[in-house]
Amino acid sequence: MAAAAGGGCCGVLYSFLFEYDTPRIVLIKSRKVGLMNRLVQLAILAYVIGWVFVWEKGYQETDSVVSSVTTKVKGLAVTNTSELGLRIWDVADYVIPPQGENAVFIMTNLIITLNQTQSSCPELPDKTTTCSSDSDCTAGYIGTHSNGIQTGKCVVYRGRSKTCEIFGWCPVEDDETVPNPAFLKDAENFTLLVKNNIWYPKFNFTKRNILPTINSTYLKSCKYHPQTDRFCPIFRLRTMTDAAGQDFQEMAVQGGVMGLQINWDCDLDKPYSRCVPKYSFRRIDNKDSSHTVSPGYNFRFAKYYQTAEGVDSRTLIKAYGIRFDIMVFGQAGKFNIIPTMINIGSGLALFGVATVLCDIIVLYFMKKRYYYREKKYKYVEDYELGNSTSYGSQEESPQDRDVR
Repeated sequence: MAAAAGGGCCGVLYSFLFEYDTPRIVLIKSRKVGLMNRLVQLAILAYVIGWVFVWEKGYQETDSVVSSVTTKVKGLAVTNTSELGLRIWDVADYVIPPQGENAVFIMTNLIITLNQTQSSCPELPDKTTTCSSDSDCTAGYIGTHSNGIQTGKCVVYRGRSKTCEIFGWCPVEDDETVPNPAFLKDAENFTLLVKNNIWYPKFNFTKRNILPTINSTYLKSCKYHPQTDRFCPIFRLRTMTDAAGQDFQEMAVQGGVMGLQINWDCDLDKPYSRCVPKYSFRRIDNKDSSHTVSPGYNFRFAKYYQTAEGVDSRTLIKAYGIRFDIMVFGQAGKFNIIPTMINIGSGLALFGVATVLCDIIVLYFMKKRYYYREKKYKYVEDYELGNSTSYGSQEESPQDRDVR
């Protein structure tokens, strides 16, 4: 028994060391199956070469852009109103704040309330502030939209109606009517200089949108145009809104948010000069003519001062305007052997799909599927249940002879 067991172990070890198993290959002479196999292989080859390597540049290693943006606005506007008189508006007046992070706000319209002081005055009339007597007003009451705290008195508002008196910054702001056309309608001719520096750390590649071919003389006179001058970094406001399909004068009344997109998709296998920015524009805030609740973009700020009598005063401004968000994105690629070999290996592995697909059709869908299945598979009975024969002395089956 021990000897038999020893012989069995030696046979297994012998088989493991000195025998080689290989998949059985059956050559099927069928025009339909052969043509389908070549078409699938051709489609896989076209995908690997056309899509993976040519379109997606699968032979390259990629990196995402890191960037910084600074802006500078230039332009003057002139207004002449009964409230303010003749006035010049320059950058210090309409750019708020002077420096922003990847964004710049340019005021195009405003509601101004001059010479406010902390005192008592009538509140703006609405359904919660109109009154007929003092009993309709509650001393100390502050509503969500109140301009101050109620004193408990009912007073005349501009000779038209009565409202509850408040203590706050008086006279109160009346923002019911927005100037139309926009107060600073000449803002369409203002210009925005965008300076953008980019860096691809993986490749130690740096560049900026003021290209080496641009000199100071050219920079003083150029204006961006998508057809005639697409590399000038100075943008006229009207040009940007037109490129986004928007009417500047309409947008200037209520304000809005514009996106200036800078795309730096660069193939670093090509010369340095081929890596250039591409500019595009779109309106970001939702402009839907059927939805007019709280449109545009606005905010309030005040300028404080003291009168000659030492009274604290301020000028309140509700500013409407266009905020330009500057968004930089991009990807750089450069040849690297590792992604190249990975994609080649993946492409070769895909060729196995053709074999699997043809096997499925041959073995399950063709009329002679049972015949092909008999040729492809060799069925072997359990050795212990079959006839005992010496190792390696089995006769060749009819199926083997047929395949040969």
